[in-house]
Amino acid sequence: MDENQNGLTRLLGIMAQLRDPERGCPWDLQQDFSTIAPYTIEEAYEVADAIDRGDIAGLRDELGDLLLQVVFHARMAEEQGAFAFDDVASAIADKMVRRHPHVFGDAGADDADAVKRSWESIKQAERAAAGDSDTSALAGVARGLPEWQRAVKLQNRAARVGFDWAGPLPVIDKLHEEIEEVRVEFAALAQDPDDAAAQDRLEAEVGDLLFVAANLARHAKVDVGTALRRANHKFERRFRAMEALAEADGTTLAGQTLDAQDAYWHRVKRAERDA
Repeated sequence: MDENQNGLTRLLGIMAQLRDPERGCPWDLQQDFSTIAPYTIEEAYEVADAIDRGDIAGLRDELGDLLLQVVFHARMAEEQGAFAFDDVASAIADKMVRRHPHVFGDAGADDADAVKRSWESIKQAERAAAGDSDTSALAGVARGLPEWQRAVKLQNRAARVGFDWAGPLPVIDKLHEEIEEVRVEFAALAQDPDDAAAQDRLEAEVGDLLFVAANLARHAKVDVGTALRRANHKFERRFRAMEALAEADGTTLAGQTLDAQDAYWHRVKRAERDA
């Protein structure tokens, strides 16, 4: 393979070779759209993680991994005679031009909010032109999204027709209400841990709690994924620091009572505040 080719042409050639029925890679040949899809999602999260960490070199690598997923899917589609990578690129280029008439046409857009309204209007027209008869304000919200992201999109769509809280304070009140309902269902399940109906009710109430929490984040203009990712990073950092403290004391967290573990947690928090 000619290494003097541009990067994309070379990558497409590598994928074609990996999928060659006679001389390709057994693992790559065994894959299909459904087996590759989880890797595609994972790589998108890896990109977000590199951005969150401010790792520009890592971002380059992660974007390459994500691009590989697009190339892989396109190659499998080409083998089926459905479409090829160039069709994918042309389709998104056409879409970007079509959805930015304020840049590539004569339409006006004074600010980012106006652009978003125009974008959604054009999307709705595209769905109608494609024969989609769903006229709901919630139409087009993909079911394959992470559920927290889908929750926020559904809430945003409902808000466009006025079905929304007036601000964050009523959402906080609702959050307290949902917490109390979860508490009630926990108490009911404690009476009979094998009660499937009680477990189902608890699951429903926890779902309502998470839905309202996502709504609160939306009203606070906080990205749920970013906030949860930061919380995960903070927990991991603190927990690893707890493990290090326990090791320095000649023990492990597994050998400690919950009170003793909690003491390590507070030591770590104090150290962070004093740093």
